[in-house]
Amino acid sequence: IGDEFLKMQFGLTEEELNNPEFNLLKYLGFTAEEIEKASEFICGTMMMEGAPHIKDEHLPVFDCANKCGKKGQRFIPYTAHIQIMAAAQPFISGAISKTINMPHEATIEDVANAYTMSWKLMLKANALYRDGSKLSQPLSALGQALFEDLDEAEEVVEELTSAAIQRKAEILARELMKKQTSKRHRLPARRKGYTQKVVIGGHKVYLRTGEYEDGSLGEVFLDMYKEGAAFRSLLNSFAIAISLGLQYGVPLEEFVDAFVFTKFEPNGMVVGHDRIKMVTSVMDYIFRELAITYLGRDDLAHTPAELETAPTDLTNINQPTQEIQDEPKETAAVDPKPMSTSTATATKLQSALMQEAKLKGYEGDPCPECGQLTLVRNGSCLKCDTCGSTTGCS
Repeated sequence: IGDEFLKMQFGLTEEELNNPEFNLLKYLGFTAEEIEKASEFICGTMMMEGAPHIKDEHLPVFDCANKCGKKGQRFIPYTAHIQIMAAAQPFISGAISKTINMPHEATIEDVANAYTMSWKLMLKANALYRDGSKLSQPLSALGQALFEDLDEAEEVVEELTSAAIQRKAEILARELMKKQTSKRHRLPARRKGYTQKVVIGGHKVYLRTGEYEDGSLGEVFLDMYKEGAAFRSLLNSFAIAISLGLQYGVPLEEFVDAFVFTKFEPNGMVVGHDRIKMVTSVMDYIFRELAITYLGRDDLAHTPAELETAPTDLTNINQPTQEIQDEPKETAAVDPKPMSTSTATATKLQSALMQEAKLKGYEGDPCPECGQLTLVRNGSCLKCDTCGSTTGCS
């Protein structure tokens, strides 16, 4: 017809004509049913069913893997695909690369039956595909109807959820305003907490916590030896900033997500902690420890919690309690055997963790950066799923 004719006769603009979603027939007032009938008359129905001069007994010759067109009902059943492959399999040494097509209405039972039938007929491979499983497939028997249904479903979901989303947004906004305008929640003068000493890369690190009456974290103190006054002052100032943030309502989870896996010296092996064995920095250790203790983040630990309660002294396990109380000096003696037993227990637990990691698909070796047993093969190198570091490959 031409753009000029459409502009002059129908008053269409350049933007409307260049819009790929613009439908001229719909703009002229034709209904969807009328447009479909016109399309079938001009372009055809893409099927042999109902065609003139074609008898019903001739239709199987034209059957395809899937239904043809929007109105087609005939197709080759998946059992026929499997039977054809079974007839050729005895004459082929390898597996047959042929897709077993299933209609969009196929059920889980149909898939199970297809695999069972392939096994009974001794096929070496079964590549199933259900029509419409990928929106990017070049040819689909579902046609435009599938996308129209998806658009309608999206509109219904938007209408049903818009009110709920608005209410949730209002609630979150109020909570956010409360946190932003909240006053400082000071700790009591006499407070509980704990002190943890570890050695990271030859540097002693002391972590002391202060808790509220309900046991939640309210402050942290950090101290390191063998460091200059400037570094220790910065560390103390950092601890004060974290403490103020906690007392003003900043969730501990936010600090953990921000500082875990930060990397700088000193780092490496951790001595003196039951559950953290390797860190990438002092900050990494501090917030791993706080997350494990106050948030229950066992995923950041390197050893399970059961290792903490494992008995380290097995020499007096069969002795009566009264005898131990009567002879405190003898029971206090240090025996080298318990140390070897504890070491053996730790070795067994580490081996069990490595075996469990291998069963989950990992290599079983600890990551050199974070110590987690989540290394996977990445080409000729290894990549850690936890911290993202690699052993040399980009």
